[in-house]
Amino acid sequence: MPTALKRLIAFFLRHWPETALVSSALMLATAHAFERFGNLIPCTLCLKQREVYWAAIAVALVAIVIKRTVHARRISPWLDGLLGLIFLFGAGLAAYHAGVEWHWWPGPTACAGGGAGASLSEMERLINGGKTASPACDKALWHFLGLSMAGWNVIVSLKLAGWSFVSAYNRLRP
Repeated sequence: MPTALKRLIAFFLRHWPETALVSSALMLATAHAFERFGNLIPCTLCLKQREVYWAAIAVALVAIVIKRTVHARRISPWLDGLLGLIFLFGAGLAAYHAGVEWHWWPGPTACAGGGAGASLSEMERLINGGKTASPACDKALWHFLGLSMAGWNVIVSLKLAGWSFVSAYNRLRP
């Protein structure tokens, strides 16, 4: 492995809470961009997946503060491990959503929705007192290389979980 790559990996592991925070914020920003600029209103499961990143941001902020205290050596590995569990949960939730989209299993009843998804114009109609159908969780509104947003979220969440666990392990070593 090239030395520059080793240094880059070491940097991100040394600053894992900051990296997890930025990664989570970027995932939320991407989701909001698809919503705002792509007119893709999120379904119930999409919104639940976002909650995972908000939880990760909260834990990452605590970890960043703890890193600057005398208790960092003792507590930081556990917070990195907690981040790993949060991202692992996110991967499971995203995999469940992807399975619902592929019709491998039924989604929750809150996801029954009224079709392929609501547009922003429907949202504006709702705000102005009209009614709109909520998007169905079993209809993927966007695909890239054969994967929906939920499918890509599985990959990203697993990567973040793996790096969290590697960081926790490295902090536990003497």
